[in-house]
Amino acid sequence: MNAPQPVTEAKAQRIPAPVGVLAELTYRCPLACPYCSNPTDVDIRAKELDTEDWKRVFSEAAELGILHAHLSGGEPLARRDLVEIVAHCAKVGLYTNLITSGVGLTRDYMQRLSEAGLDHVQLSLQDAEAESADRIGGYEGGFKRKMDVVKWIHEFGLPLTVNAVIHRANIERAGRMVAFAVELGARRVEIAHTQYYAWALTNRKALMPTRAQIEKAVAEVEGLREVYAGKIVIDHVIPDYFATYPKACMGGWGKRTLNVTPRGKVLPCHAAETIPGLEFWSVTDHSLSDIWYKSPAFNAYRGTDWMAEPCRSCPRKEVDYGGCRCQALALTGDARNADPICHLSPEHDKVEEIAASFDGSEGEIPPYVYRRYKTPAPVA
Repeated sequence: MNAPQPVTEAKAQRIPAPVGVLAELTYRCPLACPYCSNPTDVDIRAKELDTEDWKRVFSEAAELGILHAHLSGGEPLARRDLVEIVAHCAKVGLYTNLITSGVGLTRDYMQRLSEAGLDHVQLSLQDAEAESADRIGGYEGGFKRKMDVVKWIHEFGLPLTVNAVIHRANIERAGRMVAFAVELGARRVEIAHTQYYAWALTNRKALMPTRAQIEKAVAEVEGLREVYAGKIVIDHVIPDYFATYPKACMGGWGKRTLNVTPRGKVLPCHAAETIPGLEFWSVTDHSLSDIWYKSPAFNAYRGTDWMAEPCRSCPRKEVDYGGCRCQALALTGDARNADPICHLSPEHDKVEEIAASFDGSEGEIPPYVYRRYKTPAPVA
């Protein structure tokens, strides 16, 4: 049903090089955020790429023309070789951004990362209030640890971005999160309304705010752009289910960035493995360059040739590229369909129905299904 498009040499030659790689170094993480974008069904005991594998990946990334290496997870601090990985990225000329919860970081660890050549830290904050933040992350004392991490980031002269995922439990403080990021000395803040796939889809009933809450929060955050102009950059990711048009997922499928999983699979986006019929190549079998230009998965929904109506004739087709393929699959059953977030989609009513069901009268809010993996029993 979702068979990839054939790859021709001429088509490969027209594909621009990527600008960034998201390296998911591990799925291990001390937090249990209910909106995590990691898969819901992985075996976290499975073998991860080793140090030399990752160094080769980053060398190939630099040769491919990639500029930015985003070191993520899970929690990348769980890797004992993180300092060595950062040093190698610096050696091959990659700008490194550590995407972290901060839990597990010490002052000494921060100093070693800085001396290895780390360029930037993106710190996740679950809320501006400690008790709520710790409940959302499923980790008591996490908020306090993050405040220590902020001090060390500044001590060693690294730029800081604060990332806050917005949902029902913290949406009333979306604007406060911006002000808090300013107080913490961040240069950038990402106010990202929850994207409903992976763990967030599992927890949608517990996470999704009402339309009234979203409209209030969006207006508040947008209004703060002028208030804090020149002090902080505000990146504001508007919630999908209440939008008129979809976002260009990852800037367009196979257009700007790629994800490398802890096991070495290379994906066009976080949730791409949910789409049936796609063949994902691994860095253990192919070069990063071959994967980017020639792999079936990256060429399946690259560009616009794959599109059906209404996307094919839409003047926005090279603006949003049909929206999110994984969301189209999750909500319509076919990844080739227009993202139903778009008001022009023939199945947009499904999104409207879901959004309308969260009006504040839906009764008791269910508890979170926290991001915790069942460890399979050992093989006898």
